[in-house]
Amino acid sequence: MTAPAPLPAAGSAGTVLVARVDNAGDVLLAGPAIRAVAARAREVVLLAGPHGRAAGELLPGVSRVIEWRTPWIDPEPPPVTGEHTARLIGAVRDVAPDEALILTSFHQSPLPLALLLRLAGVPRISAISNDYPGSLLDLRRVVDEDVDVPEAERMLGLAREAGFDLPPGDGGGLAVRRPLPEAGHLTGPPGYVVVHPGVSAPARAWPAENWTDLVRRLSAEGLRVVVTGAPGEKELTERIAGAVTGGVPGAPGVPGAAGAVVDLGGATTMAELAAVLDGASVAVVANTGPAHLAAAVGTPVVSLFAPVVPAARWAPYGVARVVLGDQHAPCRGTRARVCPVPGHPCLSSVPGERVVEAVRRLALSQEAAV
Repeated sequence: MTAPAPLPAAGSAGTVLVARVDNAGDVLLAGPAIRAVAARAREVVLLAGPHGRAAGELLPGVSRVIEWRTPWIDPEPPPVTGEHTARLIGAVRDVAPDEALILTSFHQSPLPLALLLRLAGVPRISAISNDYPGSLLDLRRVVDEDVDVPEAERMLGLAREAGFDLPPGDGGGLAVRRPLPEAGHLTGPPGYVVVHPGVSAPARAWPAENWTDLVRRLSAEGLRVVVTGAPGEKELTERIAGAVTGGVPGAPGVPGAAGAVVDLGGATTMAELAAVLDGASVAVVANTGPAHLAAAVGTPVVSLFAPVVPAARWAPYGVARVVLGDQHAPCRGTRARVCPVPGHPCLSSVPGERVVEAVRRLALSQEAAV
C-alpha cells in the first residue's frame, strides 16, 4: 500500500479568504472547514455578513473579519450598487488573498461573489457549484444536492478538495476560541438549563406560550433555568422568564437557587453567550444560531426544529441532541421564513412535557459521560 502524501507545510498557502456571508449559525458550522484552511495558511481572513461577524470572531483559525452585507443572501438585502460592490472589492484588494474559498448552502450560488472576487484580483477561487462557472472558479466541486449532508461536512469537503485538511487530532466538530469570558456572576454555578426562545425567522419559532409553559415545568422540578436572547428579543425573554411566580420553588432571578429563572435577554455578547451555554447541562433552542453555539461548546441540545430546512443538514452538529418537531409536516423543505401552514403544526404540536423528558434524558447522559 502506498503511503499517503504528506500535507503541505503550515503557512504554504499564504493568505486565504474564506467567505460565509449569512447568519451566525452558518458561520459556526463553517468552523471545521476554516480550521482545515488555517492548518496550511499563513493567515485566514473571513468574509462575513453583519449577522455572522460576531460568530466569526469566535472561530479558531480566523485572524480577522471583513464584514459585507450580501445583496443576494441577506434577508434584508441592500440594493446592488457600484458603491456597495466597490466597498467589497476595495476591502479584498487590501487583504490581497492568494486564494479564496466561497462556502455556501445548497440553495445558494457562489457565482455572484466569485465575480466580485475576480474583480478584486483573487487569483484562485474554489466553491461548490452545480451551475457552469466559466472562468469564475478555478476549483468547481460538484455534489449531489439531493443527498442531505450535514452543513459542516459539506463545507469541509470543499476545503479538502481545495487542498486543505484538518490537522491530526482535530475530530472535525464545532469549536470556539477559548478561554471564554467568566459567566458565573450571570448564571450561578454550572448545571442549569438554557432556554433560548428567539429565532431569526418566524417559521422556526415554537409558540411563546409553549416556552412559558416549559420554563414553569423546568422550574417546578427544581431545575435552574437561564433564559437567553438577543437585544431585540428582550420583551420575549422578559415575558417568558417573568411567568415564574412566588408559588414556584426557589427564588426567580437569583442565580444558583433551585428552581430559579434568570433572564439574560439582551444581556450578553456572543462570547458571553458561548460562556453561558458552556456552563449549561442542556440547551433548549430552535433552529437558530445559539443551537450551533451550544454545539460548539459541547453542550447537549434539545432542538425544536421546523422542517422548512432539513434537520439532516442543519440540526446541531457533533453533540448529543434530541430533535423534536414533525419533520414530515407540509412545510417540509419550503425554506419559508413565515410558516405557510395555519396553526404552525410542525412545532405547536410538541408538548412541554416531551421537551422536559428530552432535557432529563440529555442531562442524565451528560452526567454519565462525566
